[in-house]
Amino acid sequence: MAKKPDWLKPHGTPWTRGPGRLVYDNPWLSVQEFDAVAPTGAPALYGLVHQKNFGIAVVPLHEDATITLVGQNRFPLGYSWEVPEGGGRLDVDPLESARRELKEETGLVAADWRQILTMQLSNSVTDERAFAFLAMDFTQSQTDPDDTEDIAVARVAFPEALQAAVDGYIEDALTVASLLRLHHMAVQGELPGGLARLMLGSPA
Repeated sequence: MAKKPDWLKPHGTPWTRGPGRLVYDNPWLSVQEFDAVAPTGAPALYGLVHQKNFGIAVVPLHEDATITLVGQNRFPLGYSWEVPEGGGRLDVDPLESARRELKEETGLVAADWRQILTMQLSNSVTDERAFAFLAMDFTQSQTDPDDTEDIAVARVAFPEALQAAVDGYIEDALTVASLLRLHHMAVQGELPGGLARLMLGSPA
């Protein structure tokens, strides 16, 4: 990993939190309301969504430069094609949660794992943190989806999936970011040469 550039250092005054009030709570998230002071000195009433799980995403990349995507209906915004993803307990290694999510949704068991991204998701309203992984070298097992999940599975050429994300047909943030990161890895030589060339649409 490259040295962190100096320009990334924090500037200004952080937010000041006053007392918090619990507004809503369930096994997955809670909502608190705070009397706060903004970095400008202005008083503010701030609502914070606390996520009780990490966000977990997995890009299953096959040797022919296809990836496995899953489609399902999401409660807030409807149907979504995305990489296998879900929640991972805060007290569990995110990699272990990624292994579980991949097998549950696709039945794939991967021998080769790399963490490729960490993300803050909608950091103006939630403290949720996310981890994205690249998975390769698979054996096929049985799926084991949650009882609320009706999942479709598709194996798609990486350039086609990336283009769908760039064109706005794939909108899930973790998926879009993970596909762009994988493209960056192919360009930068962080993946095997033949595989990278296929991912970039060049002859192997």
